[in-house]
Amino acid sequence: MSPAGGVVGRTGGRLWQPWAVAGVAGVLYVVVGVLQWRRLEVPSWDLAIFTQLAKAYGSFSAPIVPIKGDGFNLLGDHFHPILVLLGPVYALFPSGLTLLVVQALLVAVSAWPLTALAVRRLGPVPGTVLGALYVLSYGIQGAVRTQFHEVAFALPLLAFGLCAFLERRWRAAALWLAPVVFVKEDLGLLVAVLGLVMWWRGARRAGPGLALWGAAWFALATAVILPALNPRGQYDYADRLTVGDVLGDPLGTLAAVLGPGEKVVTVLLLVAAAGVLGVRSPILLAALPTLAWRFLGDVPFYWTWGWHYDAVLMPLAVAAMLDALGPRPVDDAADPPPAVVHRRRTALALGAAGLGVLLTAPGLPVADLLHGETWRPSPRAEAARAVLDTVPDGATVASDIGLLARLVPTTTALWSGTPDNPAPDYYVIDQEGSTWGGSPPPDAAAHAELKHPGTDYEIVLDTGGYQVARRVDGG
Repeated sequence: MSPAGGVVGRTGGRLWQPWAVAGVAGVLYVVVGVLQWRRLEVPSWDLAIFTQLAKAYGSFSAPIVPIKGDGFNLLGDHFHPILVLLGPVYALFPSGLTLLVVQALLVAVSAWPLTALAVRRLGPVPGTVLGALYVLSYGIQGAVRTQFHEVAFALPLLAFGLCAFLERRWRAAALWLAPVVFVKEDLGLLVAVLGLVMWWRGARRAGPGLALWGAAWFALATAVILPALNPRGQYDYADRLTVGDVLGDPLGTLAAVLGPGEKVVTVLLLVAAAGVLGVRSPILLAALPTLAWRFLGDVPFYWTWGWHYDAVLMPLAVAAMLDALGPRPVDDAADPPPAVVHRRRTALALGAAGLGVLLTAPGLPVADLLHGETWRPSPRAEAARAVLDTVPDGATVASDIGLLARLVPTTTALWSGTPDNPAPDYYVIDQEGSTWGGSPPPDAAAHAELKHPGTDYEIVLDTGGYQVARRVDGG
């Protein structure tokens, strides 16, 4: 390190590779986010939910998210107080696209310390390759593909913390890793495991302290805070766990945890991302809590690798690989020289990680950039704009997920699938969207009247597969 704290290469000059990797990552994923927005891509309702949260924080309000339900405080859904940082940014740029850009920049920031440490330990070329493999990893691309989630804020914290860990700067590691508990409730367990690993490696004070901190916040969040703020007075995700009869049928329970096959694929891809050699590092033990709640869950997309759930595992995988490889040794009289052995092991590890990137590339955002249609705006863009122009500012509007995130900044947006919604002023249906499973309501007004008996609606816009119904009963 330089006296001013900058990263310095072995020759005394500042390293440019980390800045290059981080810069390319930022530009790459900002472009991906903008293209997703132009193509009206909506993989889930999450972007709309987090946009509504950011809107509330931007107006100095509690994170009440009507999309989840009337008066629903999103801190009763997941424990993510760190998302208050979105408020000022959203206030300046009130759009769901803002969150996509923020996520891209968080990925870029996380790539910087990992690449810098890799370059210092492995050399300029392999270090830069490792940084690029992190940026292109299935966990990072999966998070970008599924659009904004709170876990994006964990990436730079984990990256800086793990690099400090590998350099045995225990206090810095603990300070970077401690705020991860405020990203999502389950990450308290990840932090606790890293604290134990730090203790095992020699951090006699910082390690146990971090472990207790992580475990305490996990318990506090899941047992006290989330039930207190949840309208049903519970932690909603506990009932998705299927632990099974561990004592009565341990083998059956193990088979249920490891099956079906997509769980095995998820584990193998994580091993590949760690360069296979990374399994020798205890750092990878910190992945177990995340894999455990996913594999014990009864929700199939928890088990697979294509969503955002693997994002927090990618810094662990890179750090585990660097830990297992260690710094480049100095040659001595051994045959073969240690440096030669290190280069070979590095090449094998990078090859395994690269194979993982290639195998998962189809269908992920970077490979999609090679297709011409990715760069074209949606042919329904004009119709979508007509919908947004039809619903006046300040109105209450119920919508399926198609245009939900776009309606949030100017309206009180509700999700049409939330039970017990109040009767909205407007009702929007995307008849070509995925919400309806190929069988959308043929008439938005009739559907709205069925959902809200005693109200009357009329169609005021029918274009490009979108229908807008307006309430006309004066209620």
